[in-house]
Amino acid sequence: MAALMVARRVSSALRAFLESEAAGGLVLIAAAAIALALANSMLAPTYFGLLEAKLGPLSVLHWINDGLMALFFLLVGLEMKRELVDGQLATWPDRILPGIAAASGMAVPAIIYVALNRGSGALHGWAIPAATDIAFALGMLALLGRRVPASLKLFLLAVAIIDDLGAVLIIAVFYTAKLSLAWLAGAAILLAALWALNRARVLHLWPYLLLGLGLWFCVLRSGVHPTMAGVVLALMIPLRADEDHSPLHRVEHTLSPWVGFGIVPLFGLANAGVSLGGFSLATLASPIPLGIAAGLFVGKQLGIFGAVWAAIRLRLAPAPAGASLAQVYGVAVLCGVGFTMSLFIGLLAFPSVEAQGEVKVGVLLGSLLSAIFGLLVLALSNRAASRAA
Repeated sequence: MAALMVARRVSSALRAFLESEAAGGLVLIAAAAIALALANSMLAPTYFGLLEAKLGPLSVLHWINDGLMALFFLLVGLEMKRELVDGQLATWPDRILPGIAAASGMAVPAIIYVALNRGSGALHGWAIPAATDIAFALGMLALLGRRVPASLKLFLLAVAIIDDLGAVLIIAVFYTAKLSLAWLAGAAILLAALWALNRARVLHLWPYLLLGLGLWFCVLRSGVHPTMAGVVLALMIPLRADEDHSPLHRVEHTLSPWVGFGIVPLFGLANAGVSLGGFSLATLASPIPLGIAAGLFVGKQLGIFGAVWAAIRLRLAPAPAGASLAQVYGVAVLCGVGFTMSLFIGLLAFPSVEAQGEVKVGVLLGSLLSAIFGLLVLALSNRAASRAA
């Protein structure tokens, strides 16, 4: 009886998590639509003026991208640690299929982008189409309701989490500015203090959060993007099996609604707004937007579904339980919704406003095509599965 109650509690918590992620994705979609509408209306000067307004040493846009997004990356880090320690990626057999899919799903879009941008001087943006937006993709999947097997939702979640881990490593290694050794040394000292707290099994949250704030400031001044402080802090927060006494679970449960319904939609509202005046088919065919859109829409589905098909045929891993290959293909297409992470990497890769506008167009186009086509494939495959049943 006790084991049954624990299983029900875990199932309920996972369902609540998936539902919150999905709802957050729908809010994010609305925020992106509002941003596009504002950027192409009479309110455009006010919209862009507010983003550039100064709040202390940084503009509103920088506070959102460098400050609030650190909390987003903190949540991403918490989710990664939880899934790797006691979640859907806790064992190596669980990691094989989503791991292969995520790796291939990052490599193929990058290759497509590079192939379309050879000689353009824009190769620095190769990682933009390699990312998947968890909230956005789950939000799209939620539109189909319970007709989608739960195993597919878990597969999408696992692929997106491993994808995020890869994106975090890419940002840290390839999109780091000039380094300040003094500030890096300060960050290292604070990281050592966080590690010591973890080893000492300190379960109070305030020491971790206080040191984490100092870590964010040191990383900000060091030249490494400050959002990396959120991921590092997440890895240092203790995780216990008892959720009521687990610091990691407490932070995650507290942060999740704020990030899902506040910070990420605010990021979308601040960064998805691009003026489409002057854009034409020729603009869409230019190397940066074409490479990003093709990488997200074509590269993601080829990379992920191709890897899954090969892994199943070679018997490296079983297919998601109760799901057809057509449904797996639909989820692979949905993984081409890059939005939040793709926009974030694009802002790091291209400092010029003109290039950032092209990045936004490419990300929006690739994500939109992936969302529409992925939903269509899943709807048709679900109907076929229902008829067969």
